[in-house]
Amino acid sequence: MEIINHVEKISDEIVNALKKFISINSVNPRAGGSGEKEVAEWLESYLKTLKFDEVKRYDAPDDVVEYGFRPNVVALYKGTSPERTIWFITHMDKVPEGDLSLWDHDPFDPVVKDGKIYGRGAEDNGSSLIATLFGVKTLMDLNIKPKNNIGLVFVSDEETGSDYGIKYLLKQKIFDKNDWFYVPDSGNKDGSFIEIAEKSILWLKIVTEGKQAHASTPNVAKNAHRAAIYFAKELDEFLHEKYNAIDEMFGRTPISTFEPTKKEHNVDNINTIPGTDIMYFDCRVLPQYDLNEILNDVNKIKEKYELKFDVKIAIEVHQMEVAPKPTPAEHPMVLKLKESVESLRNVKTFVGGIGGGTCAAILRHESLPAVVWGTMDHTAHQPNEYIRIEHLIEDTKVYAHLMNNL
Repeated sequence: MEIINHVEKISDEIVNALKKFISINSVNPRAGGSGEKEVAEWLESYLKTLKFDEVKRYDAPDDVVEYGFRPNVVALYKGTSPERTIWFITHMDKVPEGDLSLWDHDPFDPVVKDGKIYGRGAEDNGSSLIATLFGVKTLMDLNIKPKNNIGLVFVSDEETGSDYGIKYLLKQKIFDKNDWFYVPDSGNKDGSFIEIAEKSILWLKIVTEGKQAHASTPNVAKNAHRAAIYFAKELDEFLHEKYNAIDEMFGRTPISTFEPTKKEHNVDNINTIPGTDIMYFDCRVLPQYDLNEILNDVNKIKEKYELKFDVKIAIEVHQMEVAPKPTPAEHPMVLKLKESVESLRNVKTFVGGIGGGTCAAILRHESLPAVVWGTMDHTAHQPNEYIRIEHLIEDTKVYAHLMNNL
């Protein structure tokens, strides 16, 4: 009860911290943003005002940003007789704001309205980042030392593959094989869902090369856009029809998904037939399927449309992550989380999988136990993204309670 009361006492401070996080534009540079440097510096500075035993930054070299690196912040609160470190991993990067006309306000000027905090990064991943931070701060404020070490990790680059985030930190060998890893980056509306598995991920860039010409002379041109349209339509239908298994472990979306997403600019004017077309597919595939088999199918269909339209089609793999083995449902860290959630909320928890990619899958590939949890309405990547203040505060209570009992 002492922990619960204290979180409620500092609730305004928690809300203001999330508003600060939202206000910093940390859009991933590989999605056209300025990167995580500013938000990392703010977090590092704040962590050093608290009772952490260690605060350290690990900068992954990256020439894409003008300052030459991608920051990762690690903080450690040592336990009384630690057997392991319990890590809470959240990410600092955000996705782009998208079409600003669809927002009711500036995405990086947080707005509090109707019990919600609106802004880019509010749900993904700001709410969980702040909730875990203030979970530890609650223990510190109350002079509570848990048995095991509690570690906070704020990573870069989660939105575009994690090469400069959790993958980079794994190479620094700061984690131990006996450690546990909580990744607060998905969940449901009442906090009853605990994620222990993820699908495979396959991101494809499809570049179609034809011949540009005046739109009144299609006999001269090789319309790359038309070829790409027909190719994408058959690819979409074929993949959904062939890879059509249902796995109820992935209850919210129990199928493999193959989504055409990003479309790059081709020509500026209506009366020019484009000679180049570039589009992307985001594929989230049930673990039972072989991604290489899918790639073989893609290439066979590609060859068909190269012949049909006399164009060249290049398939580039932007991301390929084979689904790791799930974290066991009966793992002690899963049971500990169940205990905390069920003791603080009137819900019965259940475990399952998701299609979204998180740092947890990368950790599972290294045979490290990872669990994903949070409370949210699933507004990530949408205009007018928000988090309910109730969810933010109640999640902070769960994390503080969990940390105290690990």
